[in-house]
Amino acid sequence: MEEHNSRDRIIIRTSIIGIVANVLLAAFKAVVGFTANSIAIVMDAVNNISDAASSVITIVGTKLAGRKADKKHPFGYGRVEYLSAMIISVIVLYAGVTALIESVKKIIHPETPDYGTISLVIVAVAVVVKILLGRYVKSVGQKVNSDSLVNSGDDAVLDSIISASTLAAAAIYLIFHVSLEAWLGAIIALVIIKAGIEMLRETISKILGENADGELARKIKATILEFSDVSGVYDLVMHNYGPDAYNGSVHIEVPDTLSADDLDKLLRKIQVKVYQDHDVILTAIGVYSYNTKDPEAVEARGKVSKLVLGVKHVIQMHGFYLDKAEKTLRFDVVVSFDAEDRAEVYREVCEKVQSEFPEYTLQVAMDTDFSEDDQEK
Repeated sequence: MEEHNSRDRIIIRTSIIGIVANVLLAAFKAVVGFTANSIAIVMDAVNNISDAASSVITIVGTKLAGRKADKKHPFGYGRVEYLSAMIISVIVLYAGVTALIESVKKIIHPETPDYGTISLVIVAVAVVVKILLGRYVKSVGQKVNSDSLVNSGDDAVLDSIISASTLAAAAIYLIFHVSLEAWLGAIIALVIIKAGIEMLRETISKILGENADGELARKIKATILEFSDVSGVYDLVMHNYGPDAYNGSVHIEVPDTLSADDLDKLLRKIQVKVYQDHDVILTAIGVYSYNTKDPEAVEARGKVSKLVLGVKHVIQMHGFYLDKAEKTLRFDVVVSFDAEDRAEVYREVCEKVQSEFPEYTLQVAMDTDFSEDDQEK
């Protein structure tokens, strides 16, 4: 809890720094832009105001995301941070569209800018400030895993490029008396629009639900495999309820000699260990048992494994159990998303195993590996 509160304080403090810096920059640039009759500098000032608004949204999003879980939202409010990041992306996109419209107007109806030394110095200082601010905000965002701060940091770096471009346009005008401001503004606007679309796409992807982090999945599986009674870890599913907030479920493979009491103790120990080491709550742990007493069943497992893993796009087989009394043979098969027709792969697996064991009834489940970088077989 203390760690979470510390993260929130860091995000809010960084956002406040961003608000103060952007409001001051916007005020200076607005004065310079209107004085010099520069559309590029005025649009730059508007962009700084949008950055300040983004920081406000980040603070509000962080506060809302930090609310405690309740009856209506038992998994908490962590995903609000993704919504705030999405709003920031929309603001960036809107700023880009607005800048493009104004730039096109100036292309159609050009106006002559009037640059002064003081105005150019202010813009130059703004370039340095935005570069430093952008790097700082992004680095903090990456450290505390805040998409909102990372997006704000990226936007600040883009702003520094915009300001630098206005300086370049001013230099060209002063030396060659050719005004490229409006055209430059249009190009800058397109860059901003592209950045806004990319930010929006990335944030929406997280809201929809992405593949589990491969490194974290491997670490969790390794932790569970440290328990001597566990011979395999499969079907790990993790649901993200905000940055670094995961709930999940998993299946483990254990020998068929464990009693219910032994299993209960084992599952509780696994849940505690995974939470302590990885801050992931395993809400459910399923169990696969495997034959240990019957040599014939062990031999059958080897045959089935060879047949199944020989089928293209099959990346794993687990949960094998042969019941000679009931004449059933059960296992799960994981089929890759790379397969054009996963159902056809499943049918091929069943046909091959059935032909080898015609006297048995198959109970085969097609599984999905939600962290598909794990290709172990």
